[in-house]
Amino acid sequence: MVSLTDRLDAVVGGKAAGLLDEVFGIRTVDDLLRHYPRKYIHGMSAWGEDEAPPEEGEHVTFFDEIEKAEVRWTNRQPKREYLVITLKNRRPRVTATFFNAKYLKKDLVEGVQLMLSGEVGYFRGNMQLTHPEFLVPRSPTGRTFGSKSLKAIAGTSTSEAGEPAMAAFARDFFPIYPASSKLQSWDIYACVRQVLAVLDPVTDPLPESVVRQRGLISEDEALRAVHLAEKESEREAARERLTFDEAVGMQWALAARRHGELSESAPQAPPRGDGLVPALMKRLPFELTAGQHEVLEVIFGELSATKPMNRLLQGEVGSGKTIVSVLAMLQMVYSGYQCALLAPTEVLAAQHARSIRDVLGPLAMAGQLGGAEGATRVALLTGSMSAAQKRQVRDEVAAGEAGIVIGTHALLQDAVEFANLGFVVVDEQHRFGVEQRDRLRAKAPDGLNPHLLVMTATPIPRTVALTVYGDLETSTLRELPRGRQPIATNTIFIKDKPQWLDRAWQRIAEEVAAGRQAYVVASRIDEDDTTGGEQNGPPATTVAQLHEHLRHGPLAGLRLGLMHGRLPADEKDTVMAAFRAREIDVLVCTTVIEVGVDVPNATVMFVMDADRFGISQLHQLRGRIGRGEHPSLCLLATKLPDGSKVGERLKAVASTLDGFALAELDLQERREGDVLGLNQSGRPITLRFLSLLEHEDVIVDARKLCESLYAANPGDRGMAVLAGQFTGTDRIDYLDKA
Repeated sequence: MVSLTDRLDAVVGGKAAGLLDEVFGIRTVDDLLRHYPRKYIHGMSAWGEDEAPPEEGEHVTFFDEIEKAEVRWTNRQPKREYLVITLKNRRPRVTATFFNAKYLKKDLVEGVQLMLSGEVGYFRGNMQLTHPEFLVPRSPTGRTFGSKSLKAIAGTSTSEAGEPAMAAFARDFFPIYPASSKLQSWDIYACVRQVLAVLDPVTDPLPESVVRQRGLISEDEALRAVHLAEKESEREAARERLTFDEAVGMQWALAARRHGELSESAPQAPPRGDGLVPALMKRLPFELTAGQHEVLEVIFGELSATKPMNRLLQGEVGSGKTIVSVLAMLQMVYSGYQCALLAPTEVLAAQHARSIRDVLGPLAMAGQLGGAEGATRVALLTGSMSAAQKRQVRDEVAAGEAGIVIGTHALLQDAVEFANLGFVVVDEQHRFGVEQRDRLRAKAPDGLNPHLLVMTATPIPRTVALTVYGDLETSTLRELPRGRQPIATNTIFIKDKPQWLDRAWQRIAEEVAAGRQAYVVASRIDEDDTTGGEQNGPPATTVAQLHEHLRHGPLAGLRLGLMHGRLPADEKDTVMAAFRAREIDVLVCTTVIEVGVDVPNATVMFVMDADRFGISQLHQLRGRIGRGEHPSLCLLATKLPDGSKVGERLKAVASTLDGFALAELDLQERREGDVLGLNQSGRPITLRFLSLLEHEDVIVDARKLCESLYAANPGDRGMAVLAGQFTGTDRIDYLDKA
């Protein structure tokens, strides 16, 4: 008998184990049993008489009689013989081709019954299987032979005479596994059957009370049923149990991160009545919203505690997240700690530095004429700075002279040292992972774990917040500050109504004539740019083409600027400064302006080839306008037709300004792997059964369960087993300890 921790070579043999390891990294019994079927086929063919034939590439299985067997020869030299057999009573006609005809033509002859299994191809309406797996229970010469994997399966079931029988195949279904050309589904199925035949009962990682209360089957039953159960109801019960396992494993890993090594020794910064926070509140030219006050009360309380804050602050574009983070940083600075603000782009980092210095005024002028008492200094560090500029900023940071340090990935470099880092703010969190934010937190003094605030203007669906960002507590700003202007959004279907595109350029010219400005966004820089979003449909217009067309055509006479990611940083700064100073009327650009750019006088956002942008990205771009005193207009242009799926998506974006509703729609549209690929662990998360769309109740239940179990026993070995795939530590390490 074997257990889950046993290596496979001792169970299925060295050759099969070697292939499993090479193709899928499967090394142990547990690895193999967690390689779940991707689907099941029913009976001896993949479809019923009343169903359409399978699509090309689908896996099919037949048990039938050979109607005709022909030996043919290839046309190329040297000529090789091959065998083509045709099955009896199949419509459409089914043929199978074998290239080792020399060894098969004596046995695969008319009248022989055999089993065939492989991927479907079509030629002139006929179904073809090329060199499929096969099994002949009894050939005309009296022998049983076939592909090794099917013989191995048949070998587990023998007749009274001791010959391989077909009992193993006399089933209502067969599991089809993720496979490759080197390792077929039947090879994997044969190994699974071998393993399950000798597997010891599996110890359940969940407490018996949890299994009973939720009406789940045991882990042992689930691992056997998902591979071999005859009844769909039994396989569904297995999937339900394994889905819950995935939810619990992920939530336990997140709970361990929330409460584990980062749970002690936080820098304490209690509110002060005479500090920088009250001083800034008096200077602000606007009143904070009720939502901002609520979030700040929570944050100020957590910054005063001995446990590090780990908080996600999400909110609509323009909901005032930045001023919340600035007030939080000032509380830390006044208590003697430094703060780091990490931004994904140089444009956004520079924008933050400028806006924070502006809002602080004398409070950011420590050591300068006119600086306020107790003032701090704001430093900016980016990769494009000269060596001398970087050295000067690093010296200020190392000496503790800069209380607020803003930067891009340049902040993560080893050369950057902080005197007393106590607070890390990460803007546009979806651009960073856990590893990067932890590298920044590690720059704090030994024994001190800085507080962490991560911010996103891309609203996050609840299931994503509980999984991808589940190691963080979440705060949400839904209320927009007073004075935000309405944004009207219209969709332009260029092929259907080309005159609408002409009207769009006229509207931009009218806004400029009225003293306002506009953005015109393209998805690609030039023909060499392969990053322009979805690739279906007509070619995308590049930003270079658009700039040339507009300045010589519809917008001739206006002052046009060009900005994209390949421009040197100083050129980007120059262009943005000119746009902000109203020296440029229309900024033709890529999504380099997607986040953080704040030009209140811009009132039009025109997006060319909007079909190449995701829903959240379009919402982000729209958030660049409506920031001043004038009503604004967003125009989404596409060359695809009105009735297309993409057209419906664009009209959905145009129909609402509610970013949270659009985030749910975005999740429905995107593959969940795309969402989880932006994971917080630095490596892909693979969920086989758990769905962010379908299993919100399961995820919420698992989170509550893990919170209560972790509080009682953070070293629970069963939970650690389930969490193995989500922690970066191999599941088997946990199994061995258990």
